[in-house]
Amino acid sequence: MKYDNPVIGFIGLGVMGNSMASNILKGGYDLLVYNRTKSKGDNLVAEGAKWKDNPADIAKESDIVISMVGYPQDVEEIYFGKDGIIENIKKGGIVVDMTTSKPSLAKEIYSEAKEKGVYSLDAPVSGGDVGAKNAALSIMVGGDKEVFEKVLPVFKLMGKNIVWQGEAGAGQHTKMCNQIAIAGNMMGVCETMAYAKRSGLDPERVLKSIETGAASSWSLSNLAPRMINGDFEPGFYVKHFIKDMNIALSEAENMNLDTPALKLAKSLYDKLEKEGNGSSGTQVLYKLIDR
Repeated sequence: MKYDNPVIGFIGLGVMGNSMASNILKGGYDLLVYNRTKSKGDNLVAEGAKWKDNPADIAKESDIVISMVGYPQDVEEIYFGKDGIIENIKKGGIVVDMTTSKPSLAKEIYSEAKEKGVYSLDAPVSGGDVGAKNAALSIMVGGDKEVFEKVLPVFKLMGKNIVWQGEAGAGQHTKMCNQIAIAGNMMGVCETMAYAKRSGLDPERVLKSIETGAASSWSLSNLAPRMINGDFEPGFYVKHFIKDMNIALSEAENMNLDTPALKLAKSLYDKLEKEGNGSSGTQVLYKLIDR
């Protein structure tokens, strides 16, 4: 097994995954790619990546397999069974799921991988499309620390704030903390920009005043300008945010923790999805508040 110059397989080439894979390729690694919609990998193949027709073929030829798919059920589909990643990767290989998924699923992958002599990390990310493009993601990692150290050079090609959080599942729990903070903050950002508009202020000028003070946040600096410009294209999908909030609510309930702000945010995004905005960016909440 090669850890000094590993062959890397990347599964899931969506809004964020494509940029993440591209940054790995720019780092000089041999890269194999797969996505359910093949055309989403065309740019990477043109840059030098090799296309594979399914996750099993990716696993067979890779030392490290990274996944960045949509939902926990997608993770289960590609990792388990005779055609799954765990069954087909070489002994000593490393699997890294960067999808935001259930902590319990991360532990299940870790356990099954260990039985096969395979190492596993859960490493969800934050930073949206901007962070993915700029290789500036925050990466939250769960799993064995010595395995984390082996993959760290690859993580550094995708992110800047890379923190090992603890045992398997710890990365996913940390991402839930992240999403809970974002859920409450997004409501505040959208209400702020709607208030600025209704009061007759110049929203761009307001943003200039408040984005570096006590109100500062990633969402305020990166998504408020999109709201002002009427840009609701996805850096992160509403439907995926709802998935994350459902996971966080379930985990909080298991811990007997009440999360009223998270519940409110979830109800607002549910309304947006019912109105056909599931594939819009999370900043589309502004449209609901500004009606």
